[in-house]
Amino acid sequence: MPPYESLPYRPCAGIMVLNREGLVFIGRRSSGPEHIDETHVWQMPQGGIDENEDPYKAALRELYEETNIRSVQKLGEIAEWLAYDIPRDIVGQAWGGKYRGQKQKWYALRFTGEDSEIDIANPAGGHAPEFIDWRWVAINELAGLVVPFKRHTYERVINEFEKIAR
Repeated sequence: MPPYESLPYRPCAGIMVLNREGLVFIGRRSSGPEHIDETHVWQMPQGGIDENEDPYKAALRELYEETNIRSVQKLGEIAEWLAYDIPRDIVGQAWGGKYRGQKQKWYALRFTGEDSEIDIANPAGGHAPEFIDWRWVAINELAGLVVPFKRHTYERVINEFEKIAR
């Protein structure tokens, strides 16, 4: 494996889905090398951007593949890419050791459907479920629920989108 510092970042789209009350959708990850305890297993939907794929279209695709959510309205996006590093000791276990972390393009979307549209157990397109549970939370709860190495990115996303959440 190449040295950690020379590994690239995986291009990724992140999605803050807000319901009509301004609460944020989070999913509980089923597994992963980054799991450190039972509290920090939650995250907003996110996923890889395919080569030559538009980041916003990737965000919509990933959201659908992870949650079956399609009823959304775009509220905003963060202009620049946000990056985070994964801990060195799990690099070989995540993404086949090809990346040191992710660079993410983040979007805020309003969920305009009913909760019955959300189906994490049977994701769209025959994909394996990524979440084993989900819930709506207040935006100020988010940073405390994610793995610590993602916390700075989540704090930035919260800062950018908290005015939209109201």
